[in-house]
Amino acid sequence: MVRTILVIGAGKSTSYLLDYFLKKSDAEQLHIKIGDLHPEHIPNIFSDHPNCTVFALDIFNDEERKRAISEASIVVSMLPASLHIKVAEDCLQLKKHLITASYVSKELKALDAEVKKNSLVFMNEIGLDPGIDHMSAMEVIDRIRDAGGKMILFESFTGGLVAPESDTNLWNYKFTWNPRNVVLAGQGGAAKFIQEGTYKYIPYQKLFRRTEFMEIEGYGTFEAYANRDSLDYRDAYGLQDVLTLYRGTMRRVGFSKAWQMFVILGMTDDSYTIENSEGMSYREFVNLFLPYSPTDSVELKLRHYLKIDQDDIRWGKLLELNLFDATKKIPLKKASPAQMLQYILEDSWTLQPDEKDMIVMYHKFGYELNGEKKQIDANMVVTGENRTFTAMAKTVGLPVAMVTLQILNGKITTPGVQIPITKEVYHPILTELKANGINFKEFEVPYLGYNPDSVAS
Repeated sequence: MVRTILVIGAGKSTSYLLDYFLKKSDAEQLHIKIGDLHPEHIPNIFSDHPNCTVFALDIFNDEERKRAISEASIVVSMLPASLHIKVAEDCLQLKKHLITASYVSKELKALDAEVKKNSLVFMNEIGLDPGIDHMSAMEVIDRIRDAGGKMILFESFTGGLVAPESDTNLWNYKFTWNPRNVVLAGQGGAAKFIQEGTYKYIPYQKLFRRTEFMEIEGYGTFEAYANRDSLDYRDAYGLQDVLTLYRGTMRRVGFSKAWQMFVILGMTDDSYTIENSEGMSYREFVNLFLPYSPTDSVELKLRHYLKIDQDDIRWGKLLELNLFDATKKIPLKKASPAQMLQYILEDSWTLQPDEKDMIVMYHKFGYELNGEKKQIDANMVVTGENRTFTAMAKTVGLPVAMVTLQILNGKITTPGVQIPITKEVYHPILTELKANGINFKEFEVPYLGYNPDSVAS
């Protein structure tokens, strides 16, 4: 009997997801239905496949949405996180399993008792970060605990970056995921974490000047700034007594110091709109944030304001973005500074069709075993094929696809609104990911604990 997998939303992260399903469709007797607001944007390699149906779906049309879900054997929602709840409520009512790659919202978590009562699996946070980070971390943590060890340190870092062969700008960065999330990164409260038993807080205006460094053999040195709330993972990972718990976002060394210029200027602010933003030149945009001078140029005012010289690499990075171009215009109406900055950055940082992205993940596990402190470092590097089949799409889409099939085939059965932190889930998924070239290299290293030399002031 043919089983129907409904995929709602077909954005940038779905290329490998759909490819996986369609390659398995004959052997597994699958028919893939893809519902999207803009089905015309879905590549022909998917829409023309005999085991695939593409159709227009407005998520806000209750009748359309419920009809599509009712006809499915299982549902994958690749919508923005805030919209999952509509799909989840329908899946609960119609008794369908649900998979998302997003963080579990309070609204979704509130459905847990009813989801369990109906023996349904609502699997979330099963993409890259969150997702592969959960599974790879819990595999090592469980192994340490099974051997009698006690966790005392856990640090985890992930970065969506440009591959070395496509790294063609001074920022060593191009957009591989939602550009808006990059521009707004770190906002919404101080970053919170624990180091050596002490709670630490970094306000947004200082976030990009407090970085930790790490080396990955064959790929060089990276830096990481703290994610907003590392403490959320204490309960999920069972790390209530750990002395150090820190999660961060990875970039190439120098990115964060340069990004701090935008923070200082106020260009990442999303809390107000610029009335005359439409048609404003890049140069005029920069001048918005600088004091008036009857004689000094925009360039000179900016260097004085930021206290940087012409031979500073950061100045070269600003020039590279064409920030002082009076001919380039921003077409956005009543846009916030953050939206205008995003437009300018996309002009320079968009991957070209044949360019490749790169995903880097790095874990540090500190533990005590038989009275001795030990440490395991693990890293993963995945390189994309091109702008469509990106490393980001691979590391987000494949775990989602794999867990969908595991649930559909009755191999993952524990009900509830959950994330992939149990052996039932992470063991088969990590095994299959490894067969697809997504795997971690582990190294036993001397236990370092908190290293103040690794943090820039």
